[in-house]
Amino acid sequence: MVMADTLPADPTLDEIRAALAPLIAETAAFDGFSDAALADAAQRAGVDPDVARLAFPGGGRDMVHAWFASIDAAMAGRWPAEKLATLKIRERITTLVETRIDLLAGARESLRRALALLALPANAPHAAKLGWRAADLMWRLAGDTATDYNHYSKRAILGAVYGSTMAVFLNDESEGFADTRAFLAHRIDSVMRFEAWKHRRASRRIERPSLARFVGRLRYPGR
Repeated sequence: MVMADTLPADPTLDEIRAALAPLIAETAAFDGFSDAALADAAQRAGVDPDVARLAFPGGGRDMVHAWFASIDAAMAGRWPAEKLATLKIRERITTLVETRIDLLAGARESLRRALALLALPANAPHAAKLGWRAADLMWRLAGDTATDYNHYSKRAILGAVYGSTMAVFLNDESEGFADTRAFLAHRIDSVMRFEAWKHRRASRRIERPSLARFVGRLRYPGR
């Protein structure tokens, strides 16, 4: 539990937000990401309720944002880039997604409430932003440095894999979430086969003659 003495004497709103987010998520399993959940978290952390509300001006949406940020931070803390570097790329991504499963294992009802809130039409852009943020962080931790089209395609594909995996996870009653982990492994295997196919196709590609270049040489034989 976050207590008042764990916060600095004069905390910033960012520090208050980070401290309250996990506490809000605990209560959100029962009350949703609501004013009641925020008030309960503020009381437990010893934060003035009015100040707590200032830290989440967007209400429940901001509470979910902060909670997901805490999951991102916890994942990165468990698997810093230098530690992940010892694994193969496939193992890095699998490990990071499975770490998120472990972090959320005791908070599935809160996750369900969070996703229901993000599913509202008005929150669709915010939901997309949070999904992209998670996928981007996982790829950056995995060592991805692509800046071209691959930068975007990798994140879009991982975002889809992560989203579908969370859908299975929410209803998984198998031991240790074995069904979710098997589903994740299958999805990543499919992605890796697709990437391997693209690589083989690119390596076998033969440059086709260009009619424009041929005509240009006829007109300008010296070039």
